[in-house]
Amino acid sequence: MLPASPAKTHATQSLSPAVRVDDIPRGIMAMIGATLCFALSSAFSKYQVALHPVGQVMFLRSLTSLVVCAVFVLPFTGLAVFRTNRVKAHVVRGFVQSVSQTFSVLALSMLPLAGVISINFTVPIWAALISIIWLKERPGLGRWAFLVIGFIGVVIVTHPGTNALKPGAIFALANAIMYGSVTVAVRGMTKTESANSLLMWQVLMVAAFHSLLLPFGFDRLTVSDATMLICSGIANALAQYLWTKALRLGPATAVSPFYYLTLVWALIIGFFAWGDVPSLALMLGSCIVVISGLLLLWHEARNNKVRSARAVGP
Repeated sequence: MLPASPAKTHATQSLSPAVRVDDIPRGIMAMIGATLCFALSSAFSKYQVALHPVGQVMFLRSLTSLVVCAVFVLPFTGLAVFRTNRVKAHVVRGFVQSVSQTFSVLALSMLPLAGVISINFTVPIWAALISIIWLKERPGLGRWAFLVIGFIGVVIVTHPGTNALKPGAIFALANAIMYGSVTVAVRGMTKTESANSLLMWQVLMVAAFHSLLLPFGFDRLTVSDATMLICSGIANALAQYLWTKALRLGPATAVSPFYYLTLVWALIIGFFAWGDVPSLALMLGSCIVVISGLLLLWHEARNNKVRSARAVGP
């Protein structure tokens, strides 16, 4: 059998689908950058919400994120990025996220930075539980075990006593649960909506809903306060971009574990900015939550690999 000619070989290669090549080191670096930006954005918001009304803080942060995303996305997509048949789904998602983010900032005003971020790490746990209830997924013994481990960590972090949970912990848990529901909803929306469409609708709707909080209070800002709030929005937008880029550069199993570095940055910032010293309960509970999240990630990745192998067949 004669070998194919160079021209024929080149033509065949040009018609074959492009093969995605992972760049795991760059993906890890992007995820580390995202964690630092997430921690900085939360720290800026925590500092400002102690000085100004929460609605003002949320709106200015959201408006800045909207402007930053528009500058980087709209020149390439135009207004066509907003073309969709699922306007209602985008509006509902934006409303839930706006409330979720407001709860997060309220929690930051009442709890140490590291404590709020530790509770936010339970988002994958709530997303898995909501998937079981909402999407009727069959969890299996492994997923249930990791969910139980995660909830034990939550109990230790929030350390409820004989009385009710502290208000800050309630707000942080509400944020994690609502964000977990958004994660499940977005999973379904990705079948019809592009990443740019999801991003632009999100920042637009969140800014719109946060503007409704302005009548409840708006103070005059100093130059330094306005700068800090703008930096918070920029850091939040950059964090979202780097997080998305990290998942594009490498598989989730390789880059997602580095997301938990957010807690390290939070502990460092909290110590130097507010003198926060983490308690034993916070450190122990955080470790349990992180371990359960990593185990859940490994479990889901393994199951996906098994399902893909069965779909391909022998």
